[in-house]
Amino acid sequence: MDKEKLKQAWLKSEEKQRAFIGWDFSYLKNKYMQEETPWNYQNIVKCYLNPHMNLLDIGTGGGELLKSFGHPYHKTSVTEGWDKNYQLLLKTLKPKGIDVQFVTENDYLNFPDNHFDIIVNSHASFSVNEVARVLKKDGWFISQQVGDLNGLTLSSKLIPHFNKEPFDFHLSSVLSELKMNHFTILYANEDYPAQKFFDMDGLIYYMRTISWEFPEFSVKNNFSELLYLYEELRNKGFIYNQQHRFIFVAQLKN
Repeated sequence: MDKEKLKQAWLKSEEKQRAFIGWDFSYLKNKYMQEETPWNYQNIVKCYLNPHMNLLDIGTGGGELLKSFGHPYHKTSVTEGWDKNYQLLLKTLKPKGIDVQFVTENDYLNFPDNHFDIIVNSHASFSVNEVARVLKKDGWFISQQVGDLNGLTLSSKLIPHFNKEPFDFHLSSVLSELKMNHFTILYANEDYPAQKFFDMDGLIYYMRTISWEFPEFSVKNNFSELLYLYEELRNKGFIYNQQHRFIFVAQLKN
């Protein structure tokens, strides 16, 4: 095993990720596998969505999921908190008539009270109070989230002395907060899908993309840990990780 050749190859993988924009993981096709959840977020949203509704998509990324809904542009608003994606949306969605708003870490939604018939959110942070404020009475809030146990298997292998900060974010805690804010829960589910990486290029690309789960990770900083994972890959044919997902459909009842 030529460690220097491996390091140079992995540095190139790290460099490739710098071009990542939106929320498009197509580069990872055939490089990793993730078990499907028992639910299909897109299908669930489409069950509640109709063309007459005012729709808000919180944390739309590059608008990939939003486009799959086929909702009328003039009835659609989106938020995004990553400036790189926000600038992309100003060029791709705003000219179509979609209201594009930047959202900061406090999750304030720059929209009037009682404005939306339905709010959807896939893997973005949110404030229940803000959602309740801008949602109409009897409006729907549908969200698929990444839970607090997500990726711990991989993080503990990769980050020396890994110690996850306290972060109480799982289905039961979120449902409790929703109920306290006058939401009725119509559907909820939670799952822990397996995830497998089949090459180091895909692994490094993935970890650099969701950097908040792998604090301060880089090929330079974590080369020895990457060598350990490389041995796991050679021995097993994959590197294992475990995900944490949950979903809910809630209706506001004031």
